[in-house]
Amino acid sequence: MISETTLAGRKAVYFTLGCKLNFAETSTVAQRLEDMGVTRARKDEQADICFINTCSVTEVADHKCRQAIHRLVKLHPGAFVVVTGCYAQLRPEDISKIEGVSLVLGSNEKGRAVEMICNHFTEGTEKTEGTENMAFVPSCSCGDRTRYFLKVQDGCDYFCTYCTIPFARGRSRNGSVASLVAQAEEVARQGGKEIVLTGVNIGDFGRTTGESFLQLIEALDQVQGIERYRISSIEPNLLTDDVLRFCAGSRAFMPHFHVPLQSGSDEVLRLMHRRYDTSLFAQKMQRIRELMPDAFIGVDVIVGMRGETDELFQEARRFMDCQPVSQYHVFSYSERPGTKALNIPHRVSPQEKKERSQQVLDISRAHTRAFYTQYIGTVRPVLLEHSKRKGMLSGFTDNYIKVELCSTIRDNQIVQVRLTGWNADETALTGEIV
Repeated sequence: MISETTLAGRKAVYFTLGCKLNFAETSTVAQRLEDMGVTRARKDEQADICFINTCSVTEVADHKCRQAIHRLVKLHPGAFVVVTGCYAQLRPEDISKIEGVSLVLGSNEKGRAVEMICNHFTEGTEKTEGTENMAFVPSCSCGDRTRYFLKVQDGCDYFCTYCTIPFARGRSRNGSVASLVAQAEEVARQGGKEIVLTGVNIGDFGRTTGESFLQLIEALDQVQGIERYRISSIEPNLLTDDVLRFCAGSRAFMPHFHVPLQSGSDEVLRLMHRRYDTSLFAQKMQRIRELMPDAFIGVDVIVGMRGETDELFQEARRFMDCQPVSQYHVFSYSERPGTKALNIPHRVSPQEKKERSQQVLDISRAHTRAFYTQYIGTVRPVLLEHSKRKGMLSGFTDNYIKVELCSTIRDNQIVQVRLTGWNADETALTGEIV
């Protein structure tokens, strides 16, 4: 058992790269440490603990991780430096060689981070690498006063040819419906209004417990006090009609979906070993629009995959342009060691990747602007949040339109807002409370 006095008075810094799941897990570690008396180091203070949660989705992410590690080691000499996450899982020996790093824990070891930090300050420890632990580690944490991130699933069984996540995160696993409902009930007791369901492949929920994603969202919808749920990302082949129909009629699940496409070319999808084709994806998009006409649909796309000729990219671009999608999130393909994609001939040059990314971003901007514009003059519910702009509040409508408004009302409240137009830099709509 960890003594609560072990860490009292210590100071810590936290640095996170990557996905919402990483941020949720870091926040959980920070909360546990704060419960034991650890405070966050101010900008000018030396930290006793540095917790770095890494990403390895691209080569650029790897580089950013190395930079962050070196920077924090330099800023906080003598601190107990813990490096965890996907990059730590895939390249533990490289990280362990960095002078100043104390502990390397893979993605599946994050659950032991607090215990091992405590052990260091009670017993002392040499630099070490964590061992494998494939159990599901729960995480539910607050990103701000209004939005919580609930980890419902971890790992992936899909092994797409371009991706290292199954190697970094392990096989698909999850908590039970009952345990996740209990965490949502605790969020409600804390006054949280909105929960984002996070995971690596959340539509695959149930591998561990024999339950289903539909059973999970049906149970969560019954939790009183939680007014909004959002599904962070779900594979198109796992976005079943039962799930869509439930969300369309549910009390708290918002008309907002994030669905990875990755490519609008069937040939490239085949090279990626994705488990759907463009026909199935288009059917899912059309079904969302039929059931929830106001839904915001965000979509992930990778450009420059090995084997993506100019002809195949143009085919993909045309497909993307005609989909009823609200926004495309564009990523350039990055070669990852150990992936099967490295065996595919025809490499796309960095310049071509840049040009293709720009073409998809142009499509995305046009789609997002059209989606936002159609709601100017309408009234939508907005969950108020702090804004970086003085005297302003911001927030998102139920269908994920970002709104800014002047108000003296406290945040963490849902209010009816008339959307009046675009803000100065056209990154959000302005609004007035009705």
